[in-house]
Amino acid sequence: MNIEQLAERLVLWIRDKVLAAGCKGVVLGLSGGVDSSIAAVLCHRAFPQSTLAVIMPCYSSGEDVAHAQMVADKFSIPVRTVVLDAAFDTLLKVLPNDMAEPDVSRVAKANIKARLRMVTLYYFANQLKYMVVGAGNRDELSVGYFTKYGDGGVDIQPLGNLTKGQVKELAQFLGIPQPIINKPPSAGLWEGQTDEGELGLTYNELDRYLATGEAPAEIKKRIESMIAASEHKRQSPPMAFPP
Repeated sequence: MNIEQLAERLVLWIRDKVLAAGCKGVVLGLSGGVDSSIAAVLCHRAFPQSTLAVIMPCYSSGEDVAHAQMVADKFSIPVRTVVLDAAFDTLLKVLPNDMAEPDVSRVAKANIKARLRMVTLYYFANQLKYMVVGAGNRDELSVGYFTKYGDGGVDIQPLGNLTKGQVKELAQFLGIPQPIINKPPSAGLWEGQTDEGELGLTYNELDRYLATGEAPAEIKKRIESMIAASEHKRQSPPMAFPP
């Protein structure tokens, strides 16, 4: 399947899933990254009159917000901006901050941002009878590099079977602005944070492992450990045995 066929099949898949659920359209977060940019363009092709992109800065970089708006403007995608700084601050004021080491606490606080965005998207989805579309790719979903009930809290994941390399190829085909394609992948959860820095490996290494099962011994061990540790993120909550 060539890249044009892939794009068209993804558009049809989105449309079929939404209509089968009895929904009218789609809503998704637009972060300024390449994955959400692609998801937004595909969604807009599937539902030109009923796609809503939401920019949700939460102490986010100005560059990410500008890139998100750039995509909305270039592809004429309807967009709303909801600034979550105050909601984030309010939660931090009432939550204890003395229960974990600083690095663990930083991750816990960052996950609040992702979960506030999930709540925001479902607010719009409930108002409009839309489905929430995620932008997770195969690399992230496989190793659990997403926030449970945050960016993982969505109805459909159109990019979920695409590796990061395939995502970049699709981005070029769709005409995603080059600065977005070129910048280091980041969830933007804190200053200087990058995906590869947190993962401890490159997307190229992860792509290769997912495609072939091959990687240097230490990298392979790390990937397989991450896959095992994050299995609960990819499953429905387990239920105990019947009485």
